[in-house]
Amino acid sequence: MKRLMGFVLGVISTPVLAQETKPGQFDIATTVGSLLFVIALILFLGWLMKRMRVPTIGQQKGLSIVRQIPVGTKERIMIVQAGEEQFLVGATSQSIQLIAKLDTPLAQEEISATPFAMQLSNLLKKNDKKSS
Repeated sequence: MKRLMGFVLGVISTPVLAQETKPGQFDIATTVGSLLFVIALILFLGWLMKRMRVPTIGQQKGLSIVRQIPVGTKERIMIVQAGEEQFLVGATSQSIQLIAKLDTPLAQEEISATPFAMQLSNLLKKNDKKSS
């Protein structure tokens, strides 16, 4: 390990070219090369993370957003599925509120056949009838 660190420090401390540069002068080719190297490194690391399939928030097992509809610039109403249960929630930029737990989860056929706005109005009508 010490030999490797000594080698790295030796490579860094020796001048790349045997030319003298003034203290205030910089080489534009070195600057552009360094910039391109950093950009290539960032792109490579992004590609590597994508290939490794690092899980993100949207890809959690057992938790998914079934449907959603925007009701404002940053507000949404969503049907969220957690395991076998589905919930109707309202989400803003500051909070998430549970509106109702769906007694009968929507089947995949119902989800793809009818628009979300129609499903939402049907759910709200059912909820109003139960509370009356």
